[in-house]
Amino acid sequence: MPWPGAARAWGMVALLFLAGICSVVDRAILNMVVDPVRHSLGIGDAQIGLLQGLAFGLFYACMGLPMGLLADRMSRKRLLMGGILLWSIATIGSGLASSFGHLFAARLLVGLGEAALGPSAISLIADLFPPDRRGRPISLYMMGQALAAGIAMAFTGRILSAAAGGAFAHWPLLATLPPWRIAFIMAGASGLLVVLGMLATREPPRRQQGPVLAAPSLGESAIWFWSNRAVLAPLYFGFAICFIAAYGAAAWQPTMLMRGFHVTTQVVGARLGPLSMLFSAIGPLIGGWLVDRSMQRGQVMSRFTILAIAPLLAVPSTLAVLAPSATWAMVIVASGNAVYAVAGTVMFATLQAIVPPRMRGTSIALTLVFNTLLGATCGPLLVAMVTEKVLGDPASVGWSIALVSAPAVVLGAGLFALGGRAMRRTLVAGAL
Repeated sequence: MPWPGAARAWGMVALLFLAGICSVVDRAILNMVVDPVRHSLGIGDAQIGLLQGLAFGLFYACMGLPMGLLADRMSRKRLLMGGILLWSIATIGSGLASSFGHLFAARLLVGLGEAALGPSAISLIADLFPPDRRGRPISLYMMGQALAAGIAMAFTGRILSAAAGGAFAHWPLLATLPPWRIAFIMAGASGLLVVLGMLATREPPRRQQGPVLAAPSLGESAIWFWSNRAVLAPLYFGFAICFIAAYGAAAWQPTMLMRGFHVTTQVVGARLGPLSMLFSAIGPLIGGWLVDRSMQRGQVMSRFTILAIAPLLAVPSTLAVLAPSATWAMVIVASGNAVYAVAGTVMFATLQAIVPPRMRGTSIALTLVFNTLLGATCGPLLVAMVTEKVLGDPASVGWSIALVSAPAVVLGAGLFALGGRAMRRTLVAGAL
């Protein structure tokens, strides 16, 4: 069976790239408007931490594995379109929320919709490109999500500035809303455009190595993953613990700059946004190049070496509170985006290489489950709790980031190293 043409394959990747951007922008806007939301809804840092983590992560984690199973069984294009539609409408609903409970419910639905993205996207890419050419499309897809953090900052800063200047004064519905609500509504509306773009695409046929087999049952998948737990458990837990650092820091670093370095939201958007996009673009390109190079040379274990080293390079970004100025703090904060993007690209490509083709959607869904339960849910809340309960000073949020994130990346690197040792033993035994 011939592979899809380049135009068709890269066209689908471009839409997945845009979907990844929309997904992260929709969840990350809250990080830029922490204090306006707090004041508008009358809540504290701990409740903001719940909105950043648990509210988004509860359905995202619980539905990750079911979405992976669905991606292995039904049209991934339709599954993805439904997810984008749901999370976009829920993001618009976030901008209309009148209480903590309403915003919590909207964030739940954002998480539910976004749970469809990862399993569908990675599985589609695996059927659009041969194995030795998947590194770059995976890295481009990852780049969209990595760039989105910076795009969210720049987008939010621009919307807030425009709203303050009266740009939406004559728009129906938006004219009477405060700027932070307008930012949510505009972000949600952009996702609906991606849904329209998906209508013009065709889903590639599924490919198998060997004879075509039925989709694996849940029990069959569970048995395979459990049989290979010595390799997979350190990979999944190492990745998730690294993202305690990534999510915890990303959720509160804009607020750290505003509270600790006394810069405005507009300045954070105008300066940190582009810096984040620059480093976020570099990371996936490096990760994709490393993946393809290791594949072409047959150096499977080099991926595990990269995973064991990369998280340690994120330590400086967790210590941005020590920077001598706001400018240096922004550069240091942004540098972490490149590191986490490399780790994510290499992690996803490694799973696609060692997991049976029929279980690819499930393998990616498991990363979403673990990353959400540990990373997205715990990271922002841990930083908020350290700020409120341990340090007792909102202006000390930078130190809270350091206390939570620095140990997490070191522990994640150690777990990746354990996974590499287990993989070597497995390869020697010929068991995988």
